[in-house]
Amino acid sequence: MLFRLPAETAHTLTLRALAMAPAGGRAAPEPALAQRVAGIVFPNPVGLAPGFDKNAEVADALFGLDFGFVEIGTVTPRPQAGNPRPRLFRLVEDEAVINRMGFNNHGAEVVSRRLTQRLGKPGILGANIGANKDSVDRVADYAEMTRIMAPLATYLTVNISSPNTPGLRALQDESALGDLLDAVIAARAPHKTPIFLKLAPDLQRSDIDAICRIAMDKRLDALIVSNTTITRPASLRSAHAGETGGLSGKPLAPLALEMLRAFRSATGGAIPLIGVGGIASAEDAWQRIRAGASLIQIYSGMVYHGPRLAQHIITGLARRVRAEGMTSIAEAVGTQ
Repeated sequence: MLFRLPAETAHTLTLRALAMAPAGGRAAPEPALAQRVAGIVFPNPVGLAPGFDKNAEVADALFGLDFGFVEIGTVTPRPQAGNPRPRLFRLVEDEAVINRMGFNNHGAEVVSRRLTQRLGKPGILGANIGANKDSVDRVADYAEMTRIMAPLATYLTVNISSPNTPGLRALQDESALGDLLDAVIAARAPHKTPIFLKLAPDLQRSDIDAICRIAMDKRLDALIVSNTTITRPASLRSAHAGETGGLSGKPLAPLALEMLRAFRSATGGAIPLIGVGGIASAEDAWQRIRAGASLIQIYSGMVYHGPRLAQHIITGLARRVRAEGMTSIAEAVGTQ
């Protein structure tokens, strides 16, 4: 039934259904899968990527799907309508999604009020922050969002890798990234909320090396690899393959894995990595973990494999850890 509806309409209905579901509380700890990243103990390594719950409307219900952590956003200082519709497309033949949403969200005031109301509730909740499209000072936007969200979230993700806000990815350039991170780190005080950086999969090796040098110099807590891609594999079959925007889902998996390996090599394991992009099974997740990811996130995979995907991945990972004779999944990180 959902696939007979436009993609964004189906997503809106899903959020409404979750809003009526009982709060799930924190995922049950799986001792063999627990991971400590940035001083945070994650009950399992499977998280929900941002974009699903942009406005922190259903986080408590999402924890009921066994996610080890949930990341809301992207949130900008001021409310933003995003790009014109249609802006979300299912590539069913490819198990993929293309979006050009454009950071549509209710804005910092509304989202921070919702997060304030859930303070003290269980569950690791990250806040993905961004800049308004028409901002004259995007660095100032990130600093403002950091000041607002640092007291309310378990960790913050600085999103400078969306392809749907013109010029945003330029903040990944070496000349701009240091200044941005300095502003974010200064704005975080007096809180010690961990700061993660979300990166694009369309970077050159020289870019990766520069980003990793800066990230280590600034003592960032984790790097998230990766966002959606502006490239289009020749293998795409869907009639929507030519739509502009970021491509996610199964066709992104090889590129996201390649980038994860490149970042692991560039950091030498000095910074925790979070693997994202095209993960739709326990085997996919295991591959990312062995390639260097301490945690993984999913989103597009749920479109094609349903809301129990996190549970299936968790079960499969626990089985794999036992089969490999390990006592903790941490032993598998970066062993490939």
